[in-house]
Amino acid sequence: MTASPPRPPIAQAVTFLYASDAEVSWRFYEEIMGLPLVQDQESCRIYEAAAGGRAFLGVCRAGAPRASDNPRVEGGVVFTFVADDVDGWYAYLKAKGVTIPHAPQLSEHFRVYHFFFGDPAGYTLEIQRFDRPDWVKPGG
Repeated sequence: MTASPPRPPIAQAVTFLYASDAEVSWRFYEEIMGLPLVQDQESCRIYEAAAGGRAFLGVCRAGAPRASDNPRVEGGVVFTFVADDVDGWYAYLKAKGVTIPHAPQLSEHFRVYHFFFGDPAGYTLEIQRFDRPDWVKPGG
């Protein structure tokens, strides 16, 4: 029996979202969320989603309409930004005119403090802080 080779490391991660009106979504991520643009591929822009160049968000022109706005169905997406200052993000986004259905709250089940909101293409976004000692902190 031949041994499997060792698992190669994964250095970075990119999540791609697709929008029928990509320009509106690009403005949202650049002007409202303030994400640094790291690459413009014309039909897709890639943003640094977390400091340190390890997590990225790509927003691309969609080739077809969204199948569902429900993030909990197969193929659905919730993109979560992890931040210590959840209340600061809530105030920042409200001041920018972002509609946020509920103020930040603690989920005792998952032990996270968070809130949800939507982007212009209908994706569900979340700002969250893990309130549990077993969460892996950046760099460790």
